[in-house]
Amino acid sequence: MKFLADMGISPKTVLFLQDLNHNALHLHEQGLDRWQDSAIMKKARDENRILLTHDLDFGELIAASGDKLPSIVVFRLHNMSPENINRYISDILKRHGEMLEQGSIISVTDGQIRVRLLPVKAR
Repeated sequence: MKFLADMGISPKTVLFLQDLNHNALHLHEQGLDRWQDSAIMKKARDENRILLTHDLDFGELIAASGDKLPSIVVFRLHNMSPENINRYISDILKRHGEMLEQGSIISVTDGQIRVRLLPVKAR
C-alpha cells in the first residue's frame, strides 16, 4: 500500500511503514509543509495514497466531495507517540486493509477503530 503522512504524524511512522514494505512518504520530506488541505488531498488521490493525519478537516473534505478515494486514517488519541500510532496502524492493516484499498475513512480514538466506507452517503 501507499501512504502519505500529514505534518502531525511522525516521520518514525513513515519509517515503520517502509520497514513493512509499504511505499510511505511524509509531507515534510517532500517540502510540502505549508500545503493547503485541498492540495494534500489531491496529491493523495492522484498518487493513490492513504492519508494519515490527526486533522479532522480531511474527513470532512472527503465526505463533502462524494469521492471514493483517497482513504483517510484520522488519529484522535491522547498519546500520539509514534509507537502508539504504529500499534494502531498494525491493527488497521490486519483487520481493515481491504477497506483501505476500497476507499474508507478510519477514525482512531483511544481503544476504538471506526470504519466508514466511501463515498459517505447523506443520512
